[in-house]
Amino acid sequence: MIKLPPHAPGMRIGLFGGSFNPPHQGHRLVALTALRRAGLDAVWVMVTPGNPLKDPAQLPPFAQRLADVEKFFRHPRIRVTAFEAPLRVRYSWQTVEFLARRGRGVKFVWVMGADNLAGFHRWRRWRDIANTLPILVVDRPGSTHRAAFGGAAGWFSRARLPEAQAAGLFRRKPPALVLLHGPRSPLSSTQLRQRAP
Repeated sequence: MIKLPPHAPGMRIGLFGGSFNPPHQGHRLVALTALRRAGLDAVWVMVTPGNPLKDPAQLPPFAQRLADVEKFFRHPRIRVTAFEAPLRVRYSWQTVEFLARRGRGVKFVWVMGADNLAGFHRWRRWRDIANTLPILVVDRPGSTHRAAFGGAAGWFSRARLPEAQAAGLFRRKPPALVLLHGPRSPLSSTQLRQRAP
């Protein structure tokens, strides 16, 4: 049996996945901005076992990343999860498909930084994700223009909603996307890895 954080029909839950190698203030700002601006009950930080678009040899062991993320995200409404590992999912569309079945009645919203939206068109079956869940994007330094105009942005043009509608995003029929602007951290996992001794 796959163990999920507490959830119930009617709850509004943001799904924020990544390898978090390592977690940093930019990740925290995405999670907290989503909680506050979209009126979510919780954000599930989903530590992924791997990323098909990245070299798996560059990732520290899953248990180490999970422990680091659990230490980093200490907030009563942010739940760090590891359910993707025992599920043996490789792609985000598989996670979304599983949660749509398992969490019936829960109002899930997909949460990502604008840097991920810029490359969203490279994800396997990204349209299936977009047609299943509303998407909340939080601006990240260096990604504002690419997220708004590049990659999948054209496909989302009719589905994009104003920031003022973020709190009602969970009620919208997908595809629906809101791009939020606000405080940003210049940190990135890549920069932190490059600085490490």
